[in-house]
Amino acid sequence: MAAVVADGVSAPLPGRCAFYVAKKKRYCKMVVGNGKKFCGEHADSDSERKRIPCPLDPKHTVFEDSLAKHLKKCNSKEKPKPVYYVKDINAGSVTEEKNTIDEVSIAERSKEELDSLIQKLKTALKGLNTEPDTSLLSHPALNEALNDPKNGNFAFKHLKQQASILGNMEALELLGAERCYVEFGAGKGKLSHWIHVALQEAENVHFLLVERSSTRFKVDGKHKNTDSTFDRLQVDIQHLDLSRVPFLQETRLPVIAVGKHLCGAATDLALRCLCERSAKDKDSEPPTKRIKLQEKEEETRSIESSEEVVVLGLTVALCCHHRCEWRHYVGKDFFRERGLGEIEFSAFQRMSSWATCGMNRVKSSLNPEKSSQENDEDGEEGEHEGSSENLPDHLSNDVSAEAREDVGRLCKMLINHGRLHYLQQRGFKPSLRYYTSRDVSLENVLLTALPS
Repeated sequence: MAAVVADGVSAPLPGRCAFYVAKKKRYCKMVVGNGKKFCGEHADSDSERKRIPCPLDPKHTVFEDSLAKHLKKCNSKEKPKPVYYVKDINAGSVTEEKNTIDEVSIAERSKEELDSLIQKLKTALKGLNTEPDTSLLSHPALNEALNDPKNGNFAFKHLKQQASILGNMEALELLGAERCYVEFGAGKGKLSHWIHVALQEAENVHFLLVERSSTRFKVDGKHKNTDSTFDRLQVDIQHLDLSRVPFLQETRLPVIAVGKHLCGAATDLALRCLCERSAKDKDSEPPTKRIKLQEKEEETRSIESSEEVVVLGLTVALCCHHRCEWRHYVGKDFFRERGLGEIEFSAFQRMSSWATCGMNRVKSSLNPEKSSQENDEDGEEGEHEGSSENLPDHLSNDVSAEAREDVGRLCKMLINHGRLHYLQQRGFKPSLRYYTSRDVSLENVLLTALPS
């Protein structure tokens, strides 16, 4: 009889917890105390010490008799707000338009309702360019990585996208010295990493990486011994006032915004953060709202008023239009000018997933063993492409997958044109372009803008 190998799957690893995690099909990897079989999280239920969910974050547990001590050091404890945190500064106003009917999913709509929505969509797009230019570029900074056989297909796809974003930035003259690059939704910070590689010879180049959650395997550490600074702003874009960031106040460097697959409403939040900042036209708000704004200002820390941040341009790869929200959307005026409102936006936002979800089903059928967890780790291919919006039977049966995909693409394009309109109204010359092929990423549209 073959010996059982302590590999964490057949048997627990030496010095690790002996609790078998059925969902992950392996043993827990937590280190155990001397002479103990289980980690604290999976201690025997017969133990005299009772474990309870942490009140700050029920995803982990704590010994009940150690709760007070744990709460003082728990990583989920709310931290003091940074000086650049201004609650909901980029959220957009709460709309006073109230739906007279409950929100209806696409699957619950009749064929007549869907036909009417699709007709409204096509009417709204009349006279607008629905086919962006193709700009599949690259950059020599990534040549070595692109030709490294150690990089698998997944890494290669990300590198191709990053190379094209840098190539488009160079074509727009956005790569240069004496500027600060702000990466929204930075994650590990790889886009900033490659911009830094491309600008190693340039002077006074700095990076601000905006990410609301803590991230593992960050690449910031690779640049600790360089002249450039990599500062992380752990804040939701919704609450970020760039003009209050100490580094920008001190250096007065102009800003270039970048982002790779900035998900759904995060794009709209970032555009507001760049274009409106703290210099909002408060007089345009209703009187009651102006009073509330004044009250909020009194509660906020007293900080010397700073000059507005100068934005030299932006390049943002778009995705996840099905995660957009009407409150945050910057193209409300654009929609209203076309006789559309929140109800239509909600429908188009859901229908936009048709542009990618069909392809995801094909991927899943080709590789049925791939788990949802692996998809999440895949970034764009998992979290950022497609949604779970169900199709009504009459649409699945009567309309081809190609036609549905085209409708989804048009929904994305209409939402994007609202963003173009917003940028134009604020003194920018924006454009949309295909920056990579669909076999590399289904979310292959890049939003760029330069001052007019």
